[in-house]
Amino acid sequence: MYRFLINETAKHIGEKVKVAGWVNSRRAHGKILFIDLRDRSGILQTVFTPSNKETYELAGQLRPEWVVEIIGQIVKRPEQMVNPKMETGQVELSVESLNVLSKAETLPLSIEGDGYDIGEEVRMKYRYLDLRRERMKNNLIARHKVIKFIRDFLDKEGFIEIETPILTKPTPEGARDYLVPSRLNHGKFYALPQSPQQYKQLLQVAGFEKYFQIARCFRDEDPRGDRQPEFTQLDLEMSFVDQEDILDLIERLYTAIVKIIAPEKKIQQVPFPRIPYSEVIKKYNSDKPDLRKNKNDPNELAFAFVVDFPLFVQQTKEDFFYGAGEKLAPSHHMFTAPKKEDVSLLDSDPLKAKSYQHDFILNGYEIGGGSIRIHDPKIQNKIFNLIGFTSEQKNQFSHMLEAFKYGAPPHGGIAPGIDRFLMILNNEPSIREVIAFPKTGDATDLMMQAPSEVDIKQLKELQIKTVSITNTKAKKLDKAKKPAKRPAKK
Repeated sequence: MYRFLINETAKHIGEKVKVAGWVNSRRAHGKILFIDLRDRSGILQTVFTPSNKETYELAGQLRPEWVVEIIGQIVKRPEQMVNPKMETGQVELSVESLNVLSKAETLPLSIEGDGYDIGEEVRMKYRYLDLRRERMKNNLIARHKVIKFIRDFLDKEGFIEIETPILTKPTPEGARDYLVPSRLNHGKFYALPQSPQQYKQLLQVAGFEKYFQIARCFRDEDPRGDRQPEFTQLDLEMSFVDQEDILDLIERLYTAIVKIIAPEKKIQQVPFPRIPYSEVIKKYNSDKPDLRKNKNDPNELAFAFVVDFPLFVQQTKEDFFYGAGEKLAPSHHMFTAPKKEDVSLLDSDPLKAKSYQHDFILNGYEIGGGSIRIHDPKIQNKIFNLIGFTSEQKNQFSHMLEAFKYGAPPHGGIAPGIDRFLMILNNEPSIREVIAFPKTGDATDLMMQAPSEVDIKQLKELQIKTVSITNTKAKKLDKAKKPAKRPAKK
């Protein structure tokens, strides 16, 4: 017999249906027993009477969160028992048969309410239970809707979704890589991608012109409320475009998302403001200001783009990362193109050069960033020299310089973060609330107990040996390897 989702049942009054889900609550009114059944689509009141003795007695044993299957007839509720707050509030299920599929022990945490009052350690350890609460379910459904909308929108715009490798090459790009040892090539390592930056540029060289993917990215940085070791971004690249083409596309996309997915939200200004970096720093002392006129209104969305960034910033000894030489660091990343009128400054005064970088901001958060990229190998090599790359470091990007020799189109892109945008859209205090299985504040997964030690056999197979060091030595090593405090590439 076909199983109906609960939100479909109100359309089948008078019909026999089968439903399945979790016992949300039970209550008795005299001899009649009511069980509220919950599945992912909603809640349905089911009614057990003593006339069906065997089923009635079994129903008396039910406890919250047991998983059951129920067959019965959908009937209208008595007028005085209609619940207008529920999608199924006008109907109920008159039960004919009950099958217990799984029993549940008393839950280690309450799944009623929003869960904000429950400690993070408990919620993360039992995340599969925490996700049963209505708020968390709705957050993940909203995530699904936004990502599906993005895919459909970009498909209509002529973009092609292409997956890029997760196992890639360690390169010095501004943040720590997560390293993966190679079993077949001892002493060598893959890196998890900080973003698909190099691959999406190479796809432009390959001639795809309009690329995107919903990309998983990995950066070994200290977690915050709006940052995780692994996260999701809309990765997007286009050929034969200027900066305004990219900003216009993103403006149209996000305006449409809000209109269709979150119509209760109000966008403060369309077109989104384009604010020069020097102006935003002078006026707000921040490159990601909260531009809302009423900051107490959670339904107000103040989108904006920050443009005209400096191409370089001066490094200090404390955050020096890229190499020797002029001690310059890219303001964005090393593939960002200088403004055409400032190319000559690369030889005379590079700190005065501005770039085609663009940051996408919303309500005090940077939710994305990108740039027009360098496609001339001579300029790319010059940037490497200015940031002090050694020959060895430049050689790590030889594939990029080689590719640019064979007809590279002018191109650019942007990478809005999915998690931060959803955090703001759902009025959540942290991106952990919109990710199914996030890490805690110290980058651990309490549910899976990761990271964890591995079997010595695995280490031997990889020819890896762990070494114990003192806390003092560890601090010195960490300080010596500390990367530059620069915005990670997009």
